[in-house]
Amino acid sequence: MTQQTLTESTVTAAPAESQAFRAFYRNDKRFRTAPSTHLIDRFMTQFINVGGVSIIAAVMGIFVFIFFQILPLFRGAEVRETRIVELGPGDYVKLGVDEWGEKPFVLRSDGRPFFLNGDGLVAGEFDLPEGESVSAFRYRPVDQTVVYGTESGKVLTVKVAFEPEFAPGGKRTITHKLITGEAYDSGLAEPVTDLDWAGTESDMAAAVVLGGAGAHHVRLLTFEREVTLFGSGELSLSGVEDLTARVQGDPRKVLVASTGEEVLVATDEDHVHFFQRTAGEVHLRQTFEPFGDLSDTSVASMHFILGDVSVVFTNDSGVNRIYSLSEVTPGQPRQYVRSKEFPALKGGADIYARSLRNKSFLIGHGDQVSLRHATTETVRWQKDLGVPLKDAVIGGKYNLMLFLDRDNKLHYYDLKDPHPEASFKAFFSKLVYEGSPVPRYEWQSTGGTDDFEPKLSLVPLIIGTLKGTVYAMIFALPIALLAAVYTSQFLKPGYRAVVKPTMEIMASLPSVVLGFFAALWLAPLIEDKVPSMLLTVVTLPVAALGFGWAWSQLPYRQRRLIPPGTEFIVFTPIFIATAVLCWHGGALLEQLAFRVKDPSTGTMIADFRLWWPHVTGTPFEQRNSLVVGFVMGFAVIPLIFTIAEDSLSNVPAFLRSGSLALGASRWQTSLLVVLPTASAGIFSALMIGLGRAIGETMIVVMATGNTPVMDLNIFSGMRTLSANIAVELPEAPHHGTLYRTLFLGALALFMATFLINTLAELLRQRLREKYKTV
Repeated sequence: MTQQTLTESTVTAAPAESQAFRAFYRNDKRFRTAPSTHLIDRFMTQFINVGGVSIIAAVMGIFVFIFFQILPLFRGAEVRETRIVELGPGDYVKLGVDEWGEKPFVLRSDGRPFFLNGDGLVAGEFDLPEGESVSAFRYRPVDQTVVYGTESGKVLTVKVAFEPEFAPGGKRTITHKLITGEAYDSGLAEPVTDLDWAGTESDMAAAVVLGGAGAHHVRLLTFEREVTLFGSGELSLSGVEDLTARVQGDPRKVLVASTGEEVLVATDEDHVHFFQRTAGEVHLRQTFEPFGDLSDTSVASMHFILGDVSVVFTNDSGVNRIYSLSEVTPGQPRQYVRSKEFPALKGGADIYARSLRNKSFLIGHGDQVSLRHATTETVRWQKDLGVPLKDAVIGGKYNLMLFLDRDNKLHYYDLKDPHPEASFKAFFSKLVYEGSPVPRYEWQSTGGTDDFEPKLSLVPLIIGTLKGTVYAMIFALPIALLAAVYTSQFLKPGYRAVVKPTMEIMASLPSVVLGFFAALWLAPLIEDKVPSMLLTVVTLPVAALGFGWAWSQLPYRQRRLIPPGTEFIVFTPIFIATAVLCWHGGALLEQLAFRVKDPSTGTMIADFRLWWPHVTGTPFEQRNSLVVGFVMGFAVIPLIFTIAEDSLSNVPAFLRSGSLALGASRWQTSLLVVLPTASAGIFSALMIGLGRAIGETMIVVMATGNTPVMDLNIFSGMRTLSANIAVELPEAPHHGTLYRTLFLGALALFMATFLINTLAELLRQRLREKYKTV
């Protein structure tokens, strides 16, 4: 047979043998896949796909839910006119309303009140002293009191008492009653041109401006009332003080704060004088010009905001500023400083109303009205109504605005502004709060009184989150990674089988247990042992490096006595001895390096707790970031260790063997071959540990003091976003501003974790791509 014939026969036979094998394979049951296997495979494929899509949908659903919870925070006020009531002829100049917004009343220029009953007005009756006529009055919505001044210099109050009554059918009506107080003589028989009255139940004050066409006088009347467990006595005039000689210019306007202790007097020379009553004496604390830096220095209006700590000023040009009481010099009495400035009005404010629920106020000139919020320095709503206005009032529940125009028409406006304290500036920018002369970030959601100013900056919480995370990772990262490298590359497999499960069990420890341990045992233990800890942290790594170097210098015949992977048995006693010596040697270090003068005795003592504030100017607290770093690091170490050790152990053995065969040492192989190959998995371990540290709650709540501070001092506490949610949410009113602000904090935490994980995944893919050919 020729070569050509043999080749042709071989080619012809091969397909025939292949066809026979395929026929055998099809007919032999041993090589058949059961239909149920195909079915399960298809089901699991679809199940995994559906599961993956469901997880993505759940995450997006959480994001959408949180987003719609916080969206109302950034909406302005919604205002809608509901009806107009014509009051008829009359010289009505002032407007008031009950706390439910159901029974408005107007005050005529002679001070007589008229109450709206249906669509008509009903006159209210009160008794003036015989022969007296009203020359000035002021309506105080906060306590529904009208303060009257007479032509002869007398002062009296009329309390407008509203009560709900229910008919048999359940219909509610609001009734009113006028309670007239005693008239008090200011001591000067001249017409009252302006006045104000305020104070507590036992101590009250009234400031009165008196005078005719010529010069004016200002007098301060003080009142006392005995209050016992059995009730209150009669209010009596305790003193009258003439302040005229102590002001610059002719007094025109006065204000008295709700405590009755602070008095403001504005003069025709555009000066404002701040008086304060302390220990029965009246002190002039400050004289200032609200618009002294402008060409128009006039003071057109002057009114308090809720709480009577801040004053709203306008000048004739419409410039609108707020001045607040602040402690300019520590330890000295508070003074007024400019805190806010709003867009200018068309002119000086001729209408003003303040909210009784928050720091909002309604201000206007002519037909222009503007609803503004003092804390956030924002305009919530503004409009030209098209008709000049006489007065306005905000309902007691901050859900209604009433306007009285020049045609004696009463305009009702529904007000929907549930979150006036909220704005991007309030959450993420510095604000000047009442009591502070400079802008700052601050979180303080609640206070002891209704006139408290919420402080809702998330910046201290974000800083606290980063602070706790950084200190925890500084402690956890080197320990977890070095332990993973040693366990996977050097430790004897028998010991590794014990260490790995032990670390995995540590990861399951409840964080509340760790927080309890940190707050009640660790924090008190290390409070006075900081020098010992510093000495230990520095000395132990040096001791480890020294042991490694000394071990490598030993002759091989001596090192071989200890099997490879068990060297830790030799180092463990050295480690323990070094730690004990450092712990007890901290007292010596404190004596040498951390001496400070004892403030009580004046002698030099060794106390790190006093030395740290003296040198750095920052506080030293028992529950601080150092404690959190240790304990939260203890919670993060098992996660990083477990995943990093798996990544290092899964590096192909032939890579290690090849490196060692080429003469590299075990450390060189670990650092230059194993670590780069496992870098993607190690990076994933770091990101998972970082995510655990960012979202940790209970350890931070229990071990830090939970104070929202801004500094990075390791010996002070903090509050994180997650801890803030845990602490504040149980007390947050449903759908209130605090409630939605907590969701904003949750969104910030969610977005931070999402961005970190996204960047980490991109970097991990790059590392994986870079080292996949190794």
